Amino acid sequence: MELGMIGLGRMGGNMLKKLAESGHTVVGFDLNPQNVKDAVAIGGKGANSVEDLLQKLKRPRNIWVMLPHGTPTTETIENIIDLAAKDDLIIDGGNSHYLDTMKLAEKCISNGVRFTDCGVSGGIWGLEVGYNLMIGGEEEDFKRMEPIYKSLAPANGYKYLGKHGAGHFVKMIHNALEYVMLQGIGEAFECLARSEFKLDLMQTADLWNNGSVVRCWLLELLVDSFTKDKDVLKKTAPFIDDSGTGRWTTEFAVQNSIPVPAMTTSLYERFASRIDERISSKIIAVLRNEFGGHPIKKEGNS
Repeated sequence: MELGMIGLGRMGGNMLKKLAESGHTVVGFDLNPQNVKDAVAIGGKGANSVEDLLQKLKRPRNIWVMLPHGTPTTETIENIIDLAAKDDLIIDGGNSHYLDTMKLAEKCISNGVRFTDCGVSGGIWGLEVGYNLMIGGEEEDFKRMEPIYKSLAPANGYKYLGKHGAGHFVKMIHNALEYVMLQGIGEAFECLARSEFKLDLMQTADLWNNGSVVRCWLLELLVDSFTKDKDVLKKTAPFIDDSGTGRWTTEFAVQNSIPVPAMTTSLYERFASRIDERISSKIIAVLRNEFGGHPIKKEGNS
């Protein structure tokens, strides 16, 4: 099958490689010319612009956009709409907000262009183990692209979920769940590390991953990380970024009066990790001293 891939970063480049290895013809474009050269080296075809990519595909064309959510994705898709022909199909594989996705879908449809949203999970491991694909849009477009999905995903690793926006909505919730799982693992291992027993954290992670109720791929990755560098925690700053999906899930929950305390807390913990000096903590310490005479620990004292 023939496909255009716009965005050849860590995810897009590996997806192109996986598809090329499966016998598909993939034309790739990226603003970084080196990424295009790399794509050609691993079996793809290169394009020097969106226009060039479209010209190198047969109609009706299939164009997969694998870019950061927001302006990069929106502007690229709007550009494709202006250049596309009837029944060309755009697949947005990024972490777009599902409400933005639904608006883009309407714009595509009104211009005679087909549209699919595809939430993609798998990260840098997708090339080796396959990508999990959460797909929204028209079912006939899902069937049209199924050979591509089959090549990208492991067995039972892709599903058609419903109308436009469903794929990105499910991916949004998936990422919020990921926040909670990561937070839980982090807190558990902090308790282990601060105990009196001088526990080997890698040993415990490996132990839990064999037969316990909490065994999971994330614990496998933790063991791998400790195996590669036993001092990895000493070298890692306590700064945790977020991609936006956790915020969107919290906003959705608030708007719909859905209690999600674990998801909300895990998001706030990420915010807290980025603040070097907690003014709120200082205020609390000052007030405790004022109303209760509790001693204040001075800056710089151990």
